[in-house]
Amino acid sequence: MKYTQLGKSDLTVSRICMGCMGFGDAGQGQHAWTLDEEHSREIIRHGLEMGINFYDTAIAYQSGTSEQYVGRALRDFAKRDEVVVATKFLPRTQDEIEGGVTGQQHIERMINKSLQNLGMDYVDLYIYHMWDWQTPIEDILDGLNRVVRSGKARYIGISNCFAWQLAKANAIADREGWARFISVQGHYNLIFREEEREMVPYCREEGIALTPYSALAAGRLSRKPGETSERLEKDAYAKFKYNATAQQDGVIIDRVAELAEKRGVTMTEISLAWLLTKVASPVVGATKLHHVDGAARATELELTEDEITYLEAPYVPHPLAGVMAQNRPANAKEKHVWSTGNQKI
Repeated sequence: MKYTQLGKSDLTVSRICMGCMGFGDAGQGQHAWTLDEEHSREIIRHGLEMGINFYDTAIAYQSGTSEQYVGRALRDFAKRDEVVVATKFLPRTQDEIEGGVTGQQHIERMINKSLQNLGMDYVDLYIYHMWDWQTPIEDILDGLNRVVRSGKARYIGISNCFAWQLAKANAIADREGWARFISVQGHYNLIFREEEREMVPYCREEGIALTPYSALAAGRLSRKPGETSERLEKDAYAKFKYNATAQQDGVIIDRVAELAEKRGVTMTEISLAWLLTKVASPVVGATKLHHVDGAARATELELTEDEITYLEAPYVPHPLAGVMAQNRPANAKEKHVWSTGNQKI
């Protein structure tokens, strides 16, 4: 396993971050394919054995049971100061808004609940899961700064945002002397590269770490066309993100499979080796032991410039997908439309 500094923080993280959305009580969330605690612990322990020290979860994953599983496993298998733990919080609920709960109060509630779930005194990285269009960003930043000052989080990150939002937020944080976002967790992989338009160059300029999710496109970049899995069959959200562009994505997936066969490695290794040339530490989900092994091996695989170009060449612009397409105010459909040539993105 290789390691890197997370942005401008003093956190040293493995080049692979274990994504923990696949852990948790399936009866407590929207994902029917998640692992129970016994099998989650096996994956986490194996990740530690392979040198993975960076674990990402969220209070939203299976109603907090992912946090509970992760917290108990890490307490049993690792020393607290040898792992980097990230979790995420959601925007205020409509009930909270109507009840007058401020952004600051909401964040305090969320971090306290997450720490209770994890059984920890602090998290290393506390992530704003998605932009809250109904709460002033100043309230969010103030609330997060209080979390950092209290010692409940060492650093803060953000997920599912536009580059202009991240730039605006950090400018406000700098002006007020508050904690600034040191990392961004966006949707980025070999078949969805829209982050390269503005987010990637902005983060490179500012020294902000990229820790993208959906690194393997919910398994699409690790299996030949036609091969399936329980998640591919059951994950309606992943189908929402990828099915509309399956034909154009298939050209790239075929090239991944071709290179994997040529190099004598797995498709997972090729796909992640490409992503590792672009980002600090991709978030890689694992529900089987060999998923962990493939991710770890990817950190040792170096692609040639010609191979990288070959993988990238067929890409065409994609529409916004997933959270970025859903989490917008009602009038945003008219406001947030860009064009590149004849392709709407």
